[in-house]
Amino acid sequence: MKRTIAAFTIFCLAVAVAQEYTPDPSWTPPDKEATRKNPLKKSDAVVAGGKKLFLRNCKPCHGEAGDAGLHHSANLQLPIVQQQSDGTLFWKVTNGNVSRGMPSFSGLPDLQRWQLVMYIRTLAH
Repeated sequence: MKRTIAAFTIFCLAVAVAQEYTPDPSWTPPDKEATRKNPLKKSDAVVAGGKKLFLRNCKPCHGEAGDAGLHHSANLQLPIVQQQSDGTLFWKVTNGNVSRGMPSFSGLPDLQRWQLVMYIRTLAH
């Protein structure tokens, strides 16, 4: 019985890892939003604040390392995410994508959302 449970667990993990993140092609910001620049200057304190916000708000779906964990959310380490502009990431954090399970974080102050964007940049591999 223990072997069956262990085998099933390994199978489920393999299936979860094998699933690739596929971006929603309709989830794109207006040009004006995509070209917005992050008003914050990169510093250890700003990135640390972004990490704290990430761990509180984003970790449950995106995993501690931003690699989507066992969820089918965006792997924030992937080039397809990292190549997006700061303005695009800010817009996505702000507006969410309810049809894909991404909530809006518009309730966070603007500067905190920009800190999140800055922290997301540190997740690139």
